[in-house]
Amino acid sequence: MKACGVVVEYNPFHNGHAYHVQKAKEVSQAESVIAVMSGNFLQRGEPAIIDKFDRTRAALSSGVDIVLELPYAYAVQNSDYFARGAVQLLYALGASSICFGSEAGNAEPFISANLVQKERKKEYEIELKARLHQGLSFPEASMKAYEAIGLVNKQFDLSQPNNILGMGYVNTILEQDLPMDIHTIKRLNNEFHDPDITGKIASATSIRKEIIAHQSVTSQARAALPAITAEMLQQYKQTTSLWHHWEHYFQLVNYRVQTMTPQELRQIHGVTEGIEYRLKNTANQVENMEDWFRKIKTKRYTWTRIQRIFTHLLTNTTKDELVPFLAENSELPYVRVLGITEQGQKYLNHVKKAIKIPVLSSYRKNMHPLMQLEEKASLSYYSILKPSTRKMLFKQELKGPIRIVR
Repeated sequence: MKACGVVVEYNPFHNGHAYHVQKAKEVSQAESVIAVMSGNFLQRGEPAIIDKFDRTRAALSSGVDIVLELPYAYAVQNSDYFARGAVQLLYALGASSICFGSEAGNAEPFISANLVQKERKKEYEIELKARLHQGLSFPEASMKAYEAIGLVNKQFDLSQPNNILGMGYVNTILEQDLPMDIHTIKRLNNEFHDPDITGKIASATSIRKEIIAHQSVTSQARAALPAITAEMLQQYKQTTSLWHHWEHYFQLVNYRVQTMTPQELRQIHGVTEGIEYRLKNTANQVENMEDWFRKIKTKRYTWTRIQRIFTHLLTNTTKDELVPFLAENSELPYVRVLGITEQGQKYLNHVKKAIKIPVLSSYRKNMHPLMQLEEKASLSYYSILKPSTRKMLFKQELKGPIRIVR
């Protein structure tokens, strides 16, 4: 019995995601699809529009068989750490392959690029260091370094988010010599961050923009969503009176920054190179998160990097807390199952004797520090809700996995 892995955020689960799941099964010839999904905070440093449990329900109802939680320590990170954590989870659960979306839909350029990186590693590192010294952001410096060693061309564009993440998955698999086949499918129609819905296949960015702007799951948004996702979105809004986005957290984060010292801010993960002073100096000059992001953004500090810093501020995640998990030789201490179908359970029963780390489904006493970080993240995510609603939704963390019968 084989399983194919996909790495996802489902913010929210849309028709393009359903297509990805279908194609993943086809190209891998696997009976099950395992999705490694970010929790309540996402790779670009944003709160998910609805919580991880409703996103899990939508995924399981739309073709995914097992949903695993990508721990916060890896989820709100750059592409290398994000990819490494996700691939290690899939390996731990015995996935025989991975399938990701890319611009060209061809795995060979990724594999060839990995070989070039190995052969010209020192040259790449020298170029990267020089570009960073010039004041470029890490993504821009990486692009220049890739260009210098001949990795960037029209057929293989490493400026595209899906290709960047795909490169991370491939590097992890090949460098750790993991027994996983590599598949990729071509993205359909929309660019990763297209701002507008143009049909039944639309970017998650455009769908969120439409929903939040109208405070409604409009007919245009519904056209790009499976019915179950529209239902989950509606139910979540009815329960909480909101869909999560950064502006809801402004007062809380602003208070934290204004009451923290520069020394305390420096302990937060991602706060480096004196940016703590920019945080302090701008805190009483802004009235919303978007304005704050703009005032802090520089050539070196990208929008995404700033959002990640604010996420770590919100969750009070320090550098010292993350050091053990981001070390190059670190290993995942557990796998957390958020949800599972009957087919997923069959697969899990088939491979359970080969799984070498604990498979967990809920918070418990004396939790591992990695899961303690997850608990903090969930408490922070729900902090903007009414106490009774917050308590009800957080209780989901204490229950077993969501089970869906298809």
